[in-house]
Amino acid sequence: MNGRGSGKSGRPRLNKDGDTRGGRKPNSFDTRKKYEKGDLKFKKKPFSRFSDDPEKVKSFVQKRKLAKIDKDLHKDTIRLNKYIANSGICSRREADKLIEQGLVEVNGAVVTEMGYQVQKSDRVYFDGQPITPEKSVYVLLNKPRGYISTTKDEKARKTVMDLVANASPYRLFPVGRLDRSTTGVILLTNDGHMTKKLTHPSFNIKKIYHIVLDRKLSSEDLQTIAKGVRLEEGVAVVDHISFIEGKPRNEVGIEIHIGWNRVVRRIFQKMGYEVESLDRVMFAGLTKKNIKRGHWRILTELEVNNLKML
Repeated sequence: MNGRGSGKSGRPRLNKDGDTRGGRKPNSFDTRKKYEKGDLKFKKKPFSRFSDDPEKVKSFVQKRKLAKIDKDLHKDTIRLNKYIANSGICSRREADKLIEQGLVEVNGAVVTEMGYQVQKSDRVYFDGQPITPEKSVYVLLNKPRGYISTTKDEKARKTVMDLVANASPYRLFPVGRLDRSTTGVILLTNDGHMTKKLTHPSFNIKKIYHIVLDRKLSSEDLQTIAKGVRLEEGVAVVDHISFIEGKPRNEVGIEIHIGWNRVVRRIFQKMGYEVESLDRVMFAGLTKKNIKRGHWRILTELEVNNLKML
């Protein structure tokens, strides 16, 4: 028996636009007919105009993220839950619960209204403490030699801030420090909670350095360093140290979590060696892979979440 809307042959009938009657999904013939008439427009794949150039794709994604941040920055009002989330306290969903519990004040008055809009000039307090609505930004820089890790310098020397001047509309701060002649990975952010976490000794944040010495390191001295070298602050505990495979014996890899000033250089100086080159290749699980010296990139959402779980 032929189904409803079918001809004698059992084939579905097509209307004047090439569509089937009875709600059946168009077959390849129907689609081709509509395409020939110009009724179908196929969207381009994302990044199709430069999909063969990974660097352009990265640049495009970073610019799009920054444009979204800049758009949020210039809005006249912002939802209260987003204001709280942007301050780094919690997610928007969790912020709604805090608002409902009466823990948020705007201009001295408790606000429990969902969807409340906050003006830029409003003063917002959470649990009695003032908060700011800046969206957290995380920038990973491959620091070159000759730059110091401060926001400004009285001697007008070059700082890492000169390299990330266009990275964010918000004011960034370096997480920890690398001395002027040390190169490699350094994180900059406006997230004060994250900065405190990544620099506090109790969190034991791992750092890995590639070191080039003025002469070959003896196996005996390597073992001594691995056991710990006494400095002014105490014994400098090294998590791991080894020669680098395929490299001469004056090149060493070292993993360490203590954050004493110039600690890596002082360890080798105590053993009678001079550090000719010091490059940090990893910090808190972040590496400088695919970041050229002097260049930066914004962390992915996954990388930020990994930092928050440390």
